[in-house]
This record gives sequence, C-alpha cells and structure tokens, in this order.
Amino acid sequence: MDLLSVETREAGRSMEAPACILQLLGMLVYVGAWLCALASTILPQWLTMSTSLLPIESYDLGLWETCVVQDIGGIECRSYDSLLGLSSDLKLARILMCTALTVGLLGILVAIPGLHLIKSCKDYDGHQTKRTLTITGGVLGMMSGVLCLVPVSYIAHMAVMHFFDEKVPDVVPRWEFGDALFCGWAAGFLLVVAGLIMVTSSRCSQVERHPVPQRRSQAKSTDRNRRKHSEYV
Repeated sequence: MDLLSVETREAGRSMEAPACILQLLGMLVYVGAWLCALASTILPQWLTMSTSLLPIESYDLGLWETCVVQDIGGIECRSYDSLLGLSSDLKLARILMCTALTVGLLGILVAIPGLHLIKSCKDYDGHQTKRTLTITGGVLGMMSGVLCLVPVSYIAHMAVMHFFDEKVPDVVPRWEFGDALFCGWAAGFLLVVAGLIMVTSSRCSQVERHPVPQRRSQAKSTDRNRRKHSEYV
C-alpha cells in the first residue's frame, strides 16, 4: 500500500512539472497581452495622417481623443466632445475593446487560483476544481483575444477601403495605420496563444487517479493469496 501511494505521488509530480511550466508561461503571456490590449485602447495612434500642405504636423486619431503632433516635439490632444457625435466605427471599437479588457481581466483572476503554484485544493476533487478554473481562464483569454482582434481589424479594413477609394482625389490626405493598431493585433494574437497554453497545461496536468482503487484491490487480493498460501504451508 505504501509503495502504491509513493508511486502515485511520483507519477503526479512528474506530470505536474511540465504543466506547471506551461501555466507559468501562459500566465506571463496572458498578463503581457492584456497590458498590450490596455495600451492599444488608451493610445491615440489608431490612425495617423500627414499632409504635404503642413509637413511639420501630423494628426492622430484614437478611440478617446485626437492629437496634433508637431515635428518640433509638441503634441496637443483633445477629447471628443460628445459620445453621440462619434462615428459608428469608433463606438463599436470602444465597446469591443472595453469588453475584451473586461473578459481578459476576468480570465486572469479565474486562472490564478488554478495554478499549481497556489497551494490549495490538493485532493482529487480540488485538483478537478483547479483544472476547471484553468480551462475557464484559458477560454476567457481566447475570447478576449478575438474581441480585441475584431475592432482592430475592422478599423484597419475601413482605413484601407478609404485609402484606395477612387472617388477621393489624390490631393486629399488619407488615414494610415498607427502604432496602436499593431499593438492591438499583437495583443489579440498573444491572448489567443495564452488561452491555448492554459488549456493545454490543464490537459497535461490531468492525473488519472481512478485506476488507483483497482491497484489497491489487486494488492489486497495478492496479500490474501499470500496469506492463504502461507496457511497451507
């Protein structure tokens, strides 16, 4: 019986080691991606525009404000006056990015108790609970990544459509991709990757503990046979 318990513990530890590494990697990527999504939401450089008429100035368009950037280093930003006056594209991008941040933060808070480094719920039922929390956090991370990629890709698509619009004269300046778009793409991709890592780590940490009673019953029957044999002798 002692040997069986020791073997079970050693097997569980050997399976938890790679799972623990995956969980740490996934959590680091998770937090970093969420911070990138937060930066992308706050930054005003979603779209940028420069004109040949004013070569010393460029314009930045964000979700919350517009900025005028001068070559000498000055920058002046102004928030939007009214929510009702915003275009439908910016309204949709605001809603989806805020939803992505909320879902991502919820996923991080849910996944943290499921980490193997958190010393809690070490019995079999607790192990299943931690595994469920890890999977839930990973799924929420993937959902957050998709919600982040949708508005970023949509704004980029609209910018491309307006840039190559033949109805607009060539002399009219056009919006181009800003740094916040690339940051948002990276955040969405990393959130999906982090969610996949968390789900994969939970599958690696699945320890089969149901066969243990069978081994114990086999050990008991072996002990009984040995006792009977010794009695006959």
